[in-house]
Amino acid sequence: MKLNASLVKSTIVAALGGLLFGFDTAVISGTTAALTQNYHLSPKLLGITVASALWGTVIGSLLAGFPGEWIGRRDSLRIMAILYLISGLGCAAAWSWPSLVAFRFLGGLGIGGSSVLGPMYIAEIAPAKLRGRLVGVFQFNVVFGILLAYFSNYLIGLRGLGAAEWRWELGVTAIPAALFFIMLFGIPRSPRWLAKKGRLAEAKGVLQMIGEENFEQELQDIVESIRVEQQQAGEALFTRNHLFPIFLAVSVAMFNQLAGINAILYYLNDIFAHAGFSKVSGNLQAVAVGGTNLLFTIFAMSVIDRLGRKTLLLIGSVGTALCLAGVATIFFTERHQAFLLWLLIGYIAFFAFSQGAVIWVYLSEVFPNNVRAKGQSLGSFTHWIMNALISGTFPLMAASSGGYPFVFFSLMMIVQFFVVLSVYPETKGISLEEMQKKLAVSEAH
Repeated sequence: MKLNASLVKSTIVAALGGLLFGFDTAVISGTTAALTQNYHLSPKLLGITVASALWGTVIGSLLAGFPGEWIGRRDSLRIMAILYLISGLGCAAAWSWPSLVAFRFLGGLGIGGSSVLGPMYIAEIAPAKLRGRLVGVFQFNVVFGILLAYFSNYLIGLRGLGAAEWRWELGVTAIPAALFFIMLFGIPRSPRWLAKKGRLAEAKGVLQMIGEENFEQELQDIVESIRVEQQQAGEALFTRNHLFPIFLAVSVAMFNQLAGINAILYYLNDIFAHAGFSKVSGNLQAVAVGGTNLLFTIFAMSVIDRLGRKTLLLIGSVGTALCLAGVATIFFTERHQAFLLWLLIGYIAFFAFSQGAVIWVYLSEVFPNNVRAKGQSLGSFTHWIMNALISGTFPLMAASSGGYPFVFFSLMMIVQFFVVLSVYPETKGISLEEMQKKLAVSEAH
């Protein structure tokens, strides 16, 4: 099956939720110093300010399935776009610290919802042969959104807006949010959701529109898979049979955050400032880090099926541990600051090449069909909770010495190396059904 215009358009529009997700989470990095000064924030309160969006994300990702089932994936994404829009305008106009935190929390609800609904919509509209690549567009857009946030901060920083600069940096999110909302009116509903609601004629129309050659057969397959899914809906996740996949999902999600990735992305400008760099050079270096993240995500996506998930995780563990140890050394000795940018770029490259590319693929592979959705939700929930906890406590850890958090993150990557080496199964080139049997064997031993 070839890509057709409707399919491409629907994928790109839904994936814009990923771009806003990346943009919204990373844009805070350029404002931390100004917010600390403006609202006289202690390290603890700065942590709460940054993590407020992440707690919104935890709740948003947990609750997104309800409107997704009730009014559909596409229309739920419109609600997420409105949340992004209100959050951007609200942060720009914040009249007090509690109001800023409240608007960031609202934006977090949008991020959490998008992280569930965007990939779900794309997976349901994409033909099986193209699904992996099309869902990958969402992940690509998250990383592109992070780069865009750093670049936006850099450009706004050049304009000399003084005390209002942070308001512009946070408020600019409203522009892509408004575009996202408008563009969602130009794409169809998910054919799978329509079939679930018994609207089979509409579902067939969407399948024809996106270029599905054998749309009658495809519709029958969707109806059959929904029937099987409803029969298995009562299957419990937390049973002895699923202990090993649960361990894999929770550990891969925890290690993803114990690498320190989000704490570093959110506080990047503070890290550069701590090492003695000026604000403008810090902003520019953040753009270099964001560009590296994007480049190595693309590289990893191109080799993940050849090299395998386990290999990528092992390479990443070694590389990130070494780079983080180097960053810690710079902070403890207060020497060789010129190497800081290169070590952080190396760290981001190794992370994007391993953890960044592997986590969502691995989460979708290790659970049996009947509990896959619940398992992925558990992994995603673990990821966001760890993100909120680590990002919220990072300023407190860094306040005592800039080096300690990096020592901790480096040690965690060493632990990850040995856990992956001794416990993790390789999933490349193995069908989901074979994987189910393989993990069942692992559990038996």
